[in-house]
Amino acid sequence: MTDTILVLIEDTLAPVDIEHLLALHEGEVLDYHVLVPADSDRPLLATVIDNLGLGELGDAFDRLRGKEPSVREAKATADEQLAATLAEFAAAGREASGEVVDDDPLPALRAAAENGDVREIAVVTYPHAYLDTLHRDWASRAREELELPVLHLYSGTSELG
Repeated sequence: MTDTILVLIEDTLAPVDIEHLLALHEGEVLDYHVLVPADSDRPLLATVIDNLGLGELGDAFDRLRGKEPSVREAKATADEQLAATLAEFAAAGREASGEVVDDDPLPALRAAAENGDVREIAVVTYPHAYLDTLHRDWASRAREELELPVLHLYSGTSELG
């Protein structure tokens, strides 16, 4: 059976993200399984701090007013992100599978890790000042809860989280 790399993403992976993931195991035949949370319940403080840090004042104000995507909107967005990411893997010459998971992806990560020959977890996100600093981001939580290597990559860059 082929080893699997679980890939947890918060947005569609760009070709450069796929390139970085594949370069980690160049020359190996691996399965890639992508998890995309349907993010409908974003943490207020962390989201507002990220918005303000990026100069997104309108988005910060909307979040303070309680404006979040509905579960249906979040699921539709996650479905689009998954389809586009799987297409990017295919464009790079690699097959990948995937699924949309609940807002908190840790239970789905745990279940996927228990059900297969998972070698490691790659988490690809944008930087999040508040969550990354306090180690409450997905990668930090996965490292605490799962007995697998976890790599945190920042989307669109070669920087590690």
